[in-house]
Amino acid sequence: MAQFVWGYDSENGPERWHENYPMAKGDKQSPIEINSKDVRHDASLATWHASYDPGAAKTILNNGRTCRVVFDDTFDRSVLRGGPLTGAYRLRQLHLHWGSADDHGSEHVIDGVKYAAELHMVHWNPKHGNFAGALKQPDGVAVVGIFLKVGKTPKPEMKRILEEIDNIKTKGKEAPFQHFDPSILFPKSRDYWTYHGSFTTPPCEECITWILLREPIEVSSDQMAKLRSLSKNGENEPMNPLVDNWRPPQPVKGRVVRASFK
Repeated sequence: MAQFVWGYDSENGPERWHENYPMAKGDKQSPIEINSKDVRHDASLATWHASYDPGAAKTILNNGRTCRVVFDDTFDRSVLRGGPLTGAYRLRQLHLHWGSADDHGSEHVIDGVKYAAELHMVHWNPKHGNFAGALKQPDGVAVVGIFLKVGKTPKPEMKRILEEIDNIKTKGKEAPFQHFDPSILFPKSRDYWTYHGSFTTPPCEECITWILLREPIEVSSDQMAKLRSLSKNGENEPMNPLVDNWRPPQPVKGRVVRASFK
């Protein structure tokens, strides 16, 4: 059999990842559905803080599975601290998951509600030496998840990323992406849910402290359409829209989701 290349189609999608990545059937997988009635308010959860250096942004790329912005993480330039975390975690990349229509696309589901997209800001704990080392530790990675919902007012925040889409239309395309402060993507409220989970893409390592922000940010329907204009094929292949690159919710298996808010 040819090398299995995972993706989101029926032949290589989430239902089949475990055949090549057994961790995908683990006990701490992400995303999950969060039900308010099962969430535990934890008054001891601190506020999280991000201090990001706009000069750390490097490139934006289409890898055929998502649109990703990469940051310089060779030292503590852009860090996340506080909240459920101990120590400072370095920002490495951000990427998005989205649907083929505005009524679905997020990975996490809140009380049955799906959002149009979900933005993930991936940080790692430098005490583990490097990113690969962090992937092997339960406290190795922290991801801030931000929901995107479609509203009347397009958000200027997403504009910078979406302006670059035309330069990375096809799989494998990369463009410079400099002087960008990702903290503009945060909603006003700092309220969050947190739980221990995994990457939502293979090999689905269970090393993530999730910080899911309660308040979504707003994008316009046009802005969402722009994301869907990306192709999961290379430039000499037929256009194949990059959509529905989300993993469905996984079993919670006894994990407790804590909330910083009542």
